[in-house]
Amino acid sequence: MSNSSKASQRINALLDDNSFVEIGAKVTARATDFNLKQTETPSDGVVTGYGVIDGNLVYVYSQDASVLGGSVGEMHAKKIVNLYNLAMKMGAPVIGLIDSAGLRLQEATDALQGFGEIYLKQTLASGVIPQITAVFGNCGGGLAVIPTLTDFTFMEEKKAKLFVNSPNALDGNSVDKCDTASAAFQSSEAGIVDVVGSEEDILSQIRELVGFLPSNFKDYDSYEECSDDLNRMSPEIGGCAGDTSIALSLIADNNNFFEVKGAYAKDMVTGFIRLDGMTVGAVANRSEVFDAEGNYEAKFDGTLSVAGCEKAADFVNFCDAFGIPVLTLTNVKGFDATKCAEKRIAKAVAKLTYAFANATVPKVNVVVGKAYGSAYVAMNSKAVGADMVFAWPDACIGTMDAKLAAKILCDGKSADEIDACAKEYAALQTSAESAAKRGYVDQIIDTAQTRKYVIGAFEMLLTKKEDRPEKKHGTV
Repeated sequence: MSNSSKASQRINALLDDNSFVEIGAKVTARATDFNLKQTETPSDGVVTGYGVIDGNLVYVYSQDASVLGGSVGEMHAKKIVNLYNLAMKMGAPVIGLIDSAGLRLQEATDALQGFGEIYLKQTLASGVIPQITAVFGNCGGGLAVIPTLTDFTFMEEKKAKLFVNSPNALDGNSVDKCDTASAAFQSSEAGIVDVVGSEEDILSQIRELVGFLPSNFKDYDSYEECSDDLNRMSPEIGGCAGDTSIALSLIADNNNFFEVKGAYAKDMVTGFIRLDGMTVGAVANRSEVFDAEGNYEAKFDGTLSVAGCEKAADFVNFCDAFGIPVLTLTNVKGFDATKCAEKRIAKAVAKLTYAFANATVPKVNVVVGKAYGSAYVAMNSKAVGADMVFAWPDACIGTMDAKLAAKILCDGKSADEIDACAKEYAALQTSAESAAKRGYVDQIIDTAQTRKYVIGAFEMLLTKKEDRPEKKHGTV
């Protein structure tokens, strides 16, 4: 199997059978420096065109590593820019399959100009059409900006390399110490990559993701017929306040939850579910992680972390840009309290608060555990604009844990008096009941019926319209 056929094979494996139509197959390089004219550059190292995924129009480019290493030159870039122009006119997603040596040195400033033209088109397309990138080979230097300008990034688990500076170019580092270009690093440490897997897995997962997403920001018809019972009970969901990724799959149509950035900031869950066939973006605090076999994997302290806030904020911004309603499952008791976190936590929480408050899509919050202090306020509370807030019966909503509050309020008193104070404080100030009496919770719901109530709320909010003060854009 030649590399030349690999670029086309990836496209054919991604799209519906026999649906791909190639554009610009005859394009070749114009540059002649360094004897480039003597080198054959079929398609100038990138196959471009359009096709369908489950009947949905998409535009695809796939770099061909057999042509000058798949490097980006003038004509290579023009083909990608042309594809973006078509996609923007038609309002359809762009999917880039990356396998490239980077900038084509023989074309120098022409190649640099090409990089910039691609960046510009990606910027203009941001929030207009979904952009997805999958890295199968090298993606280094300035090329690494391309996947980070897109909405979702996939990466092959073994051969793919994503980096600005190669691992060996970092002071005191080498590949054997820490392979900063690897899929493992870029997904779990950097948080750039959403999904890691084999080539076959990635192409299959892109198809699944495209099924969840609207074609563009004005596409209001991205529904799927729901075969699941809208009133389906989930008695086991009450035990999932810790690992909310499981709770989300229990709420979702046919238990299908598509998680994004699953390896990064595991204390915060982000991903897509369908509710009565409608795509909903889900954000949830997580204090426990169980693997696919149900084995205990990790534990967190129930606080907001810098990485978790930033991960959630970016996801909410994407959902708002494309009109995707947002569901939150809240279980948070405060902020990460370490010297390292303190440098950035205020800004990260501000980003999260801004993302929720700024979003005009339907927003529903379910308090499934603790909801303490301003960490709760930031997590899509009624105060920052949630349209509907539900709470499980044993949820705790207030300024802080009742025992801690009692120690402060009854300082110097006996242990028995402090215990009595704690019980009174819990009943009056931190129960779901007390929050509901003040209107901060709309309804206390039976945990097993969470799916029914959430679906009802989003159906009620379907025609929501909300104006914001006139401005160019915010600055947070």
